[in-house]
Amino acid sequence: MSLDTLKRNSGLDKLLTAVQKDTAPVEKQSYVDERFWKPELDKTGNGYAVLRFLPAPDGEDLPWAKVWSHAFQGPTGQWYIENSLTTLNQKDPVSEANTVLWNTGNEADKELARKRKRKLNYYSNVLVVSDPKHPENEGKIKLFKYGKKIFDKLMEAMNPEFEDEKPLNPFDFWSGADFKLKIRKVDGYWNYDKSEFDKPNALFDGDDPKLESLWKQEFSLAEFTSATNFKSYDELKERFDRVIAGSKTVGNVADLTDTEPAPVEQSVDTEESTNDDSMSYFEKLAQE
Repeated sequence: MSLDTLKRNSGLDKLLTAVQKDTAPVEKQSYVDERFWKPELDKTGNGYAVLRFLPAPDGEDLPWAKVWSHAFQGPTGQWYIENSLTTLNQKDPVSEANTVLWNTGNEADKELARKRKRKLNYYSNVLVVSDPKHPENEGKIKLFKYGKKIFDKLMEAMNPEFEDEKPLNPFDFWSGADFKLKIRKVDGYWNYDKSEFDKPNALFDGDDPKLESLWKQEFSLAEFTSATNFKSYDELKERFDRVIAGSKTVGNVADLTDTEPAPVEQSVDTEESTNDDSMSYFEKLAQE
């Protein structure tokens, strides 16, 4: 740039404009995935919604995806929030460390393993039939993340316990049923025991064109168990070591054989976390 050009551009207005751009507030990035639907409690501490579980997306075998994960805080104050490689039937450093802790027989070590236990979540496509807290969601397809308690209700519908109960495929367009999600707080935790299926009915009165259109709009569930959604063993081990740095080490995880950690994990697996908002916050911390 020549001196003449510099002289022509030496006005104060241009400099002030540049300052305004530089100091303008940066728009906050949203961590909310709009594909997901989440229940909310009302002022009384209860929650209610009606959902219709949908069939497997076109080209996929199951109407749900099953994912194991870990979420715990280490002595460093950092959080470990990662998908577990046991989802893919692979070795996972946290599961291995939990196995070492559990096998010491020491109750303090067992308690630490329990705190670091796996969490089981499922993902399904649902049609939001009724959402009193957010009626704008009604009629939309959403992804629904849920735990073992709700999954057990799906299994109970498909495999009823008593002879006078007819099996129900809750994911079927024609012979399925609406799911009335009822949430109460029991001892400070979300409880789903009151949730139940309505009477079987054909969605959209069995209108095939409408059903096909709905089906084509479903989200893929395969992505949740895709290898791309899981860090490598070495990456997870590095993160795990950083989170627990300075904590007591029991045994040598590297010396573990091919012993399957599943039996130990079954002993310490979590039931169901109920604070989705907290988990969203923890997910942000995990990126730090």
